[in-house]
Amino acid sequence: MQLENYILGNWIKGDGDGQTLYHAVTSESIATASTKGLDFSTVLHYARQKGNPALRKMTFQERGLMLRALALHLREHLPKFYQISYQTGATKADSWVDIEGGIGNLFAYASLRRKFSDQPYCIDGEYHSLGKSNTFIGQHLLIPKEGVAIHINAYNFPVWGMLEKIAVNLLAGMPAVVKPATVTSYLTEAVVREIIRSQILPEGALQLICGSASGLLDHVDAQDVITFTGSASTGQKLRSHPKVLSENVPFTMEADSLNAIVLGEDVEPGMPEWDLFLREVKKEMISKCGQKCTAIRRIFVPENKIEDLQIAIGKTLQDVVIGNPLNETVRMGSLAGLEQRKEVKEQLQKLLASSQIIYGSLDIISVLDADGNKGAFMSPILLLNQQPMSSTAVHEVEAFGPVSTLMPYSSLQEAIALVKLGKGSLVSTIVTNNTSTATDYTLGAGPYHGRILVLNRTCGRENTGHGSPLPVLVHGGPGRAGGGEEMGGIRGVKHYMQRVAIQGSPDMITAISKVYQPGATGITDGIHPFKKYFEELEIGDQIITAKRTITKDDIDAFADLSGDHFYAHLSETDFQGTMFDNQVAHGYFIMSVAAGLFVDSYEKNPVLLNYGIDELRFTKPVYAGTDIHVRFSCKEKIPQVKKEDADIDKGIVKWLVEILDNENEIVGIATILTMVAKLNQA
Repeated sequence: MQLENYILGNWIKGDGDGQTLYHAVTSESIATASTKGLDFSTVLHYARQKGNPALRKMTFQERGLMLRALALHLREHLPKFYQISYQTGATKADSWVDIEGGIGNLFAYASLRRKFSDQPYCIDGEYHSLGKSNTFIGQHLLIPKEGVAIHINAYNFPVWGMLEKIAVNLLAGMPAVVKPATVTSYLTEAVVREIIRSQILPEGALQLICGSASGLLDHVDAQDVITFTGSASTGQKLRSHPKVLSENVPFTMEADSLNAIVLGEDVEPGMPEWDLFLREVKKEMISKCGQKCTAIRRIFVPENKIEDLQIAIGKTLQDVVIGNPLNETVRMGSLAGLEQRKEVKEQLQKLLASSQIIYGSLDIISVLDADGNKGAFMSPILLLNQQPMSSTAVHEVEAFGPVSTLMPYSSLQEAIALVKLGKGSLVSTIVTNNTSTATDYTLGAGPYHGRILVLNRTCGRENTGHGSPLPVLVHGGPGRAGGGEEMGGIRGVKHYMQRVAIQGSPDMITAISKVYQPGATGITDGIHPFKKYFEELEIGDQIITAKRTITKDDIDAFADLSGDHFYAHLSETDFQGTMFDNQVAHGYFIMSVAAGLFVDSYEKNPVLLNYGIDELRFTKPVYAGTDIHVRFSCKEKIPQVKKEDADIDKGIVKWLVEILDNENEIVGIATILTMVAKLNQA
């Protein structure tokens, strides 16, 4: 069987036989892959001209719902994906992380749409007044780039590697060309076939290349974005491509790194942290047969516990059943192929020049329900290096398999120094129940890491683990780890958008951004905004309320009602040496009065409920005798999707609340959120 490439809206085979792909467990030939004859210039042009405009026209809400629909569709085909995944040597647990973890990223970024506007672009941060009269302001916009996201992925996660990246660029409004590592590309191809079959994505939003991508980067331009996951050496070669440099193409690299786990000096045998440490080391050594960019490669423990931990880790590894991942009793499958096993053993030889094997064997392995000679099986290998400060290989050489090195340290500061010798890692774990140890380690090792897990008894049950990148958190790291970052919630979306600073009048910036800016001209049509349904509201709909005088009795009554008897709110206080002239009104009382002024409560209206308050600030004291009023403006509208047919169809409306005093100066400002019914809703 020859894998096909999905390009230009069609499934196309490359010329010739191409590269042969093998079953990781049996070493039988299962497919070939070729890109020979493909015109990569045309592939990228198609994405820019077909997929990009289609995605750019969609709003964040539409793109998010598209991701959700795609995730639901892929979930219907899990059995098929799992069966193919076994051919990569992955166990059921390994496949779950790859397949369902990848689909989980789609769900996560689908939900993230709620953080964005109902427009194809969005504002980034707060506005800036650039003049005394606020007639000239500045704002930042994030606009989808007009290029294509090129994803060059590693072989260890053929599904997650693709889905975690495209979830982000699709939400941002950019198409993708995915180039999976050829050795496991047959699983990626199976998932892409279902994506294309679903017809959920607009044409041109996703293309797939199975095989060599030589020459692809010759055709990139400044509007494109490149992401790479794999070895640091390959990443550096791609990042220094002449076209990438000349066009200043953004290049995000996530490289394999020598991630470390550190056992705190406070942890003793019998403590929950001791068991958590052992569990994490074992899991990271055998998960995906050690083929994880986040796997633990270096294990640092207090020197007085080195012997105890050598024995303890060995015992935890003894019950690991290695073999055919289709057998439910197997806990560790094989490497992705014989070539990968060969590479791991070559790297191991370099490590053995300064370390010794204390668990496992390079040659002897017991395999269940499979042929250990034909499959790419390998024993977990635990090494011991007694002189980590003077050794270099252990901090520079990575055996990308079930291989870790145990090393002693004499103090926390030495542990931090040892971790830094890795020259930048994706993740590190500190296992401790001591807050000072956790703080010192985080601050000391933090500049060299993209993520740090602080593991103790409190989070032991819920923690997602050392090796689990999460959609809402940054995945990446400095130095050897590549210097880039992926995912990270909103942070990741911004990588695929151009940040543009715009300057102009509040009216002009409001019109462009579709978000009401302070100082813009309001729309006053005589109809209270609370009487309008979601679709009827316009950005800038505004009322200027009547005034209300704040009295001493009001302030005293609110103090008694709320129980807030802070000295500034009491008339008998001696105000000499304070920030106030005399008794000042509670900020929350002023906000409550503001609500009384702008809320139209005399009859039933489309506003269903108050959803919350954001960015509330009290900017000037309000004393008894002050008249206040409110400028109340429709700031932004975000539709919601009904979870059930019986739900009321509604959306979230953000309102800018500006509370002004006798001198027309702002004394309080906030954004309130309401749920507003759509038309034809009771």
